[in-house]
Amino acid sequence: MGSNLSSCVCDDGDGGSLKPRLGDIPESCVALVLMYLDPLDICKLARLNRAFRGASLADFIWESKLPLNYRFIMEKALEDDDDDAFSMEDLGKRDVYARLCKPSLFDNGTKEIWLDKKTGGVCLAISSKALRITGIDDRRYWSHISTEESRFHTIAYLHQIWWLEVEGDIEFRFPPGSYNVFFRLMLGKSSKRLGRRVCNSEHIHGWDIKPVKFQLTTSGGHVVSQSHLDNQGQWILYHAGTFVSKDSNDLMKIKFSLTQIDCTHTKGGLCVDSVFICNSGVGKGVGCFCR
Repeated sequence: MGSNLSSCVCDDGDGGSLKPRLGDIPESCVALVLMYLDPLDICKLARLNRAFRGASLADFIWESKLPLNYRFIMEKALEDDDDDAFSMEDLGKRDVYARLCKPSLFDNGTKEIWLDKKTGGVCLAISSKALRITGIDDRRYWSHISTEESRFHTIAYLHQIWWLEVEGDIEFRFPPGSYNVFFRLMLGKSSKRLGRRVCNSEHIHGWDIKPVKFQLTTSGGHVVSQSHLDNQGQWILYHAGTFVSKDSNDLMKIKFSLTQIDCTHTKGGLCVDSVFICNSGVGKGVGCFCR
């Protein structure tokens, strides 16, 4: 890309003096332009030449892309980091942004945090092991299963139960903005057979009778929604609700749950992976939340 642009500016036909080239633009001017682009475009343009690369390192560019409370988020990202010698003060703002885009575990490995590379929006993932699940310690009802299909490499699998109740909460300083909360669920249990992914639907039952209730509670209100679980063998993000953060200094407590407590029938064959909380600017596609 850089060679194509540079070749557009070349010697005149009479062999006279060289015309100004793209690389002659002062870094300070380039940096002012880059500040208005999203992070991925900045990184692409940094490959053009030395001027663009130098400009792309300017701290003021990347500080404008970082969340207002990025220091608090970095503390969370480093909570389970074993490298005691690491310090945020050792990094430029571009490196801080890059570090925060790398998913980082905290709270003893039960939660994960990262920034969306394109938007800088905050994303959180909460493992099934950090959720309160009724009957989770009784193997007649639930099992913990290891799998590569989860960020946390483990899921909770429901064999059969009358009373389904999964609850969780988190306290966090969210940068200003709107946030969506999703439960990542799947009907059926996946495995590999002869190198191919297959789904065991043996225990799937009871989900077509009554819908599952999702609830989201914050200091700003309470949201309730319902949905029938379907699409067996596929991970689905079920939207539990949306909340708004107005001040990055506020420590917000978010509570969320999914329940199906109609005891007239049993239900089973459900995989509970995790709960995702992400800035509304981040897409809902499963690829955004799985590695």
